[in-house]
Amino acid sequence: MERKKVAVLLGSDSDWPVVKAACETLETLSVPYEAHILSAHRTPDKAAAFAKGARANGFGAVICAAGMAAHLAGAIAANTTLPVIGIPMKGGALDGLDALLATVQMPSGIPVATVSLNGAKNAALLAAEMLAISDENLAEKLDQMRADMARQIEEKEKKLFGE
Repeated sequence: MERKKVAVLLGSDSDWPVVKAACETLETLSVPYEAHILSAHRTPDKAAAFAKGARANGFGAVICAAGMAAHLAGAIAANTTLPVIGIPMKGGALDGLDALLATVQMPSGIPVATVSLNGAKNAALLAAEMLAISDENLAEKLDQMRADMARQIEEKEKKLFGE
């Protein structure tokens, strides 16, 4: 069975320095992805067409990063029943609070999972966990990643406080 892809959508090229962490995390887990710049407001037809065709094009989840009150995640979620994960981006006059609220305050019936401000790595991990529901190999990679994190903490404790 071929693994589903994750779409990583940026509202602007200025989001890339943060969002590339999501792509790197997906690469680490061998999860295929495609990254695109789409705007809910500047390219609404293209964004809607991408969302409407995402399932047929082999995607299993969509990550959307947008700042200020731009609403890429909501616009995508309105046009697909695939899981959508929003990354509210820091910046602007409200330093990301407007992006956070625009992403998390979705109307009933059109859900968007929302991670922390600039939370690209967690968005990728959440997308991978969603795909791992039906992909045992990916689930094992995620389990190993968690075990590695625990071991790193133990090593740091030993280094800081001794044995």
